[in-house]
Amino acid sequence: MTTVIPLILGAGLFCVWWSWWPRPEAADQARRVTVWDRLDDEIVQAGLSGLGRAKLLWVCAGCGALVFVLAMAITAVPAVALAFAVIAAYAPIAWMRGRARRRRAQLRDLWPDVVDHIASAVRAGLALPESLSQLAIRGPEQLRPAFAEFAHDYRATGRFHECLDALKSRLSDPVADRLVESLRIAREVGGTDLGKLLRTLSSFLRDDARTRSELEARQSWTVNAARLAVAAPWIVLAMLATRGDSLAAYRQPAGVAVLVVGTAVTVVAYRIMRRIGRLPVEARVLR
Repeated sequence: MTTVIPLILGAGLFCVWWSWWPRPEAADQARRVTVWDRLDDEIVQAGLSGLGRAKLLWVCAGCGALVFVLAMAITAVPAVALAFAVIAAYAPIAWMRGRARRRRAQLRDLWPDVVDHIASAVRAGLALPESLSQLAIRGPEQLRPAFAEFAHDYRATGRFHECLDALKSRLSDPVADRLVESLRIAREVGGTDLGKLLRTLSSFLRDDARTRSELEARQSWTVNAARLAVAAPWIVLAMLATRGDSLAAYRQPAGVAVLVVGTAVTVVAYRIMRRIGRLPVEARVLR
């Protein structure tokens, strides 16, 4: 009995000491964004929410397989066919990301108007759910479907916070995340500073859109030069594919090595050029 009491006391002191050390690893792991999460966001931002990640990957595989079969039928060189198949397999993702990038640029100019509509509705005495629902009729045309679905969800459930979460998932936009969380806090704690907050957010979004548009206009020549430098060697190779004698060298191990090294150099050079001239993309920290 005399030995049990010190053991219990020691275990209790150890538990008290252990409680003073938090475990941030679990929180960091919960907030970690994977490549698949970013791909899902880009699909939604491109306006292709019905496509889905799995369908996109199947489309990539189908394009790669089709181009491989056609290139083998034309050139009869496996290395060249495989190189063009890899390019074709990545083409749907590149097209989707380009579409998402253009759509983000369009929405960047529309979000200040959205914030102004909400501020006007709140100033007119409407509740937050009604203010958001009005955007399905009076908001920018590109964003009306998302807010129409929000209005439908709110009429069906009456659960404002769950409808906001669904709206964030449909939009998958950092600006939408900030706006939604601001409205959520205003709904929970109330206050009279919501109008001032929305006006400040609108002014900030307009300044950011104007500055980013000017930088993108100056950056466009760098991006176009990088794309031309990447496409030029493969255009030449495609032209050589029309002459069977020119492709005989690529059937040898040395020719295959040239293709592999050329592909690696092209990818690395393109990524370096894009990284040097890349503008910072706002991440979704409030997903």
